[in-house]
Amino acid sequence: MEMRGMMGGFYKISEWIMRLSVTNVLWVICSIPVFFFAFTALLTTESTGQLVANVIVISILSPFTLFPATSAMFSVARKWVMGDTDVPLFKTFFRSYKQNYVQAMLGGVIYAVLFAVLVVDYQVYLKDLKGFGVLAILFLALMVLLFVSMFQFFSLLSHFHMKTLQLIKNAVILTIGRPLRSLSTAIVSGFILYISVFKFTFLIPFFMGSLIAVFAFFNFYQTIQKMQAKNEAAGDDEEALPIEDSPTKDDEENK
Repeated sequence: MEMRGMMGGFYKISEWIMRLSVTNVLWVICSIPVFFFAFTALLTTESTGQLVANVIVISILSPFTLFPATSAMFSVARKWVMGDTDVPLFKTFFRSYKQNYVQAMLGGVIYAVLFAVLVVDYQVYLKDLKGFGVLAILFLALMVLLFVSMFQFFSLLSHFHMKTLQLIKNAVILTIGRPLRSLSTAIVSGFILYISVFKFTFLIPFFMGSLIAVFAFFNFYQTIQKMQAKNEAAGDDEEALPIEDSPTKDDEENK
């Protein structure tokens, strides 16, 4: 029997706390090496050499740990956003981890290299030139763009069957072509990261990643639905992404 009123509300809240925390813990466990060196990097920001070394190690480890785990977490978030809130967490997470591992790893190699170059160049620029000019702003803008496109990549990977380069290309198109959605994803994700790292660190192992995944996929799904509806209604290919012939994960699962 479904509980109603205040008790029903508390029950639903407790369910969502459980879903978010379990998924986030699985994500952290599968990404432990990256988290270790990331915290080490945060503690050694005064040493440029040590920071560069940590960034290089993180860049090497991320494609093999963090990216497949994040892809699996987005697959769980996808189910929630699409209404399947009672999806089995462990089964969905690890099935998606296995199925998407290679593509997540390959995409991770590309993103990790780009992030490493931008972060190292940005730090060297600030330390050596001792100034915050146009070039520094450009580096930050590129990092934000890459940051958001990475979430689009995970959303596309969890939702569609595409080749890896097509996923990255469409992730960039979505990021640039939908600036308001991209900006909202960047602001909310950045806020969650900030309060998790600098204010309430208990959010990192239990809620940080899963909250970002849910919001990022929600933005992505709203964008995709609007684009597909507009294309079907008007037959206008100007707004289209090359996804019409790409089956969704559900299409493949239902065969």
